[in-house]
Order: sequence, then C-alpha cells, then structure tokens
Amino acid sequence: QVQLVESGGGLVQAGGSLLLSCAASGRTFSSYFMGWFRQASGKEREFVAGMRTTTAYADSVKGRFTISRDNAKNTVYLQMNSLKPDDTAIYYCAASGYFSANYYYRGSYNYWGQGTQVTVSS
Repeated sequence: QVQLVESGGGLVQAGGSLLLSCAASGRTFSSYFMGWFRQASGKEREFVAGMRTTTAYADSVKGRFTISRDNAKNTVYLQMNSLKPDDTAIYYCAASGYFSANYYYRGSYNYWGQGTQVTVSS
C-alpha cells in the first residue's frame, strides 16, 4: 500500500512558478513509476509528467515543467515555470507498480493522492 500526499499548490500570476511536492509512504518507493496528472474543471484527467529513471512529458508542458524525484526522501516533485491560465487545474500525484505500461494512461496507476489546486491568473 502506498499513500501519496501532494503539497505546494496555490494561486500564481501568469508567467510565475510553483513547485509541487508529493510525499509517498512505503519502503519500495524507488521501484514505482511516478506520474503527475491534472484535471481542469469540466475536463478529463490528463497526463502531465512522469518518471522512474527517465522522464516523460505532455507536449503542452515540455520546456516549462520539470519532474524529479528524491528516492531517499520518498518524494517526487513537479517544478512548474512560465505558468499559463490553461495550466489551472487540480494536480494529482500517482504511483504505478507496473514495470511496463502505458504511463500516459491513468488506468496504469495503482495509487493516487488527494490532489492540490493550482490556479493561474491572467
């Protein structure tokens, strides 16, 4: 069982930055593929970024967002720069115990955090 707790969301002006953190419980954190998803009001939850040892990003955030992890701290981060109003959403951290899967698909994840709100004003 893995529990995930996100933090770091908030209100920021367009062009600003935020750092999201996701703290995980469990002793096998390093083996999980970790992902960040987001869900805007009235829209489907979508993949943002993910990593085990290598990283993957949605086209909409490439060059602006950076995912990283600290396995010693059981934490994954999402550094978000050059934020746009379209980035406004609830951001979720997720963990996948599958060694090989389509990590862009939300069904590939076993565990989810409660989400943290990110609001970008214009």
